[in-house]
Amino acid sequence: MKPENDIRRWIFRMRSFTPLPFLAVMVIFARPTLTSLVAGFAVVLLGELIRFWGVSIAGSETRTTGRVGGTYLITNGPFAYVRNPLYLGNMLMYAGIGIMSMALFPWLLIAAIVWFYVQYYLIVTNEEEYLRGRFGAEYAEYCRNVRRFIPRPVPYRPSMPSPKSVSPAEGLASERRTLQAIVLVVAAIVVIYVVRLQG
Repeated sequence: MKPENDIRRWIFRMRSFTPLPFLAVMVIFARPTLTSLVAGFAVVLLGELIRFWGVSIAGSETRTTGRVGGTYLITNGPFAYVRNPLYLGNMLMYAGIGIMSMALFPWLLIAAIVWFYVQYYLIVTNEEEYLRGRFGAEYAEYCRNVRRFIPRPVPYRPSMPSPKSVSPAEGLASERRTLQAIVLVVAAIVVIYVVRLQG
């Protein structure tokens, strides 16, 4: 497939917008319970903690919507456990919101998980092509030891130290929009729960 016709590039550019239909349906058809709110929020929180840890190292490059790229090969922090912690964190957050809302449960949740897995798989294969070309044997060694989406039980120890360390300030600057979106969606589901409880 020619680069200009590669659907993976289009999905990469649109990845910030693809959750919107699922989130809208999760709010519109929400039927939350106290149990679903607590359990779902715990999953959302876990996903956001993984994301925040990752962006506190990777920084604002994770927000790019142009070409796939990367200045550094980051193998520390959550990247020592799983190659794509931000995407894993996203999937956990969407699953958590689905559990919180109980909208069309479990079919909407299953559809969202399948869609986002396929989306991130396509994006990741495109990113991997870039990283193999840029970092060569170092990246190949990393891939042999760390899986795409399933975390390993102990951190990977690369032969070369990672070029970046954790910076919570950089993470917060990069993650502000995501945190705002989480607060908005979670608040909407909680309001729906309260209204249904009183109504």
